[in-house]
Amino acid sequence: MDYTPQHETCVIDGAARCPAPFTLVIFGASGDLTARKLVPALFNLHREGRLPEVFQIVGFARREKTDDEFRREMKEGSAQFSRFSSVEGSEWQDFAQHLHYHVGEFPDTEAYRRLSVRLQELPNHEQIGGRYLFYLATAPEFFSVVAANLKEAGLLPDADLQQLVVEKPFGTDAASAAKLNASLQSSVAERALYRIDHYLGKETVQNLLYLRFANSIFEPMWNRRYIDNVQITVSEAEGVGTRGGYYDQSGALRDMVQNHMMQLLTLTAMEPPASLDAESLRDEKVKVLRSIPSFDTTSLSDRIVRAQYEGYTTKPKVAADSKTETFIAAELHIENWRWSGVPFYLRTGKGMARRSSEITIVFRRPPSVLFQAKCGQHLARNYIAIRLQPNEGVHVRFNAKTPGRAVLQPVDMDFAYKSEFGSYSPEAYERLLHDALLQDSTLFTRDDEVREAWRIVDSIQKQWSMLPMHSYSLGSWGPRASAELLKRHGCRWLAEDPRFGQV
Repeated sequence: MDYTPQHETCVIDGAARCPAPFTLVIFGASGDLTARKLVPALFNLHREGRLPEVFQIVGFARREKTDDEFRREMKEGSAQFSRFSSVEGSEWQDFAQHLHYHVGEFPDTEAYRRLSVRLQELPNHEQIGGRYLFYLATAPEFFSVVAANLKEAGLLPDADLQQLVVEKPFGTDAASAAKLNASLQSSVAERALYRIDHYLGKETVQNLLYLRFANSIFEPMWNRRYIDNVQITVSEAEGVGTRGGYYDQSGALRDMVQNHMMQLLTLTAMEPPASLDAESLRDEKVKVLRSIPSFDTTSLSDRIVRAQYEGYTTKPKVAADSKTETFIAAELHIENWRWSGVPFYLRTGKGMARRSSEITIVFRRPPSVLFQAKCGQHLARNYIAIRLQPNEGVHVRFNAKTPGRAVLQPVDMDFAYKSEFGSYSPEAYERLLHDALLQDSTLFTRDDEVREAWRIVDSIQKQWSMLPMHSYSLGSWGPRASAELLKRHGCRWLAEDPRFGQV
């Protein structure tokens, strides 16, 4: 049977769909998130024709300003942070007429009644038909306050028409997350509650699913029989900068591991979902988290390294005697049929050698008996490195014979997003806002997922005092103890290979 290869494009995620007419209300509209991320993302979507003709965006904040003042501020933000080079001309003018501003204090119930009236007075209110998306770009202590007042004002009566988006952090431990969940769910149904983690909006993170399940060459070896260990690194070159006040109350464990890194772990380790719908996908992610045992005293001391970079306590708004970690490395185990016995190494920190986010799948060494005389006891390991940022792509290392010599050496193959698809890559908030407007919750975290992630993190957090606080210098890859964590397993952090940053 002849087979003629054809170039085919399979559209499976519906990304080109256009939402129904809507009104988006952004609480905390005078904050950086609105000007730097949310409105530029919405402008990008509008400019590409991915928003309906009828929509309204309302900023809600306590500072007095007019609609025109709000529009000027959002234009300045979009000019600086939109991925389009210019926000001049008809595109911005057309978009700006959809921007409005409403003055109100978060705890003031009367402000929400005024908001309800204002929404009905906006152009095309009848066509929008009560389709509201409320985005809480506020401090976490206001999440429940805003939700309760929206319900009191009659703005959250129907989960099919109104949705609520909340930013991280979602709680500070399992107990506070459960309390926040209960409070929010008293105002809005779980299916209308969208907990956002911007990491899930990154194209390269979403591509994990397609890399695994759309390629038959990977799935058969994606298990404990062939994989030796999995390494996930999210490193930041900068220190805490001006965020010392927030960071000193959070630390690397709560700021990164509980959300971003757990998302990367679950997408790497999950079983194939029954379909790509939201609940099937999130069911599989939760199963992974449930298979990770909580840490006890013995496993904690053997599998967790915490550290603080030198000079951290001298930064503005950081306590002089702070015990907050700026770095954590952890060895996790997933006790299920696919992954039993395979260590998952997670590492994140500030002030490290370079900014990088990558997942490395390290395969078991092949028997070296055939090549022992030429290459010694061990062949170099094969691995697949999935680079999420920067220089997004996939890096594969395998062994090959050196020309003219009976010598084996590791060689590399690389796929780079930029060279294959050009420089275009939508911002994470574009995808997440678009999905929320489509009422697609696939890339948002569910309440049981949040609970399971906090269970694991709590078992570490509650025993912090028994772990030593290591130190490391700025611009390094963290403390020596982090390297020792892998050395016991006969491995090393492969993300430190300088090749990872060159493609």
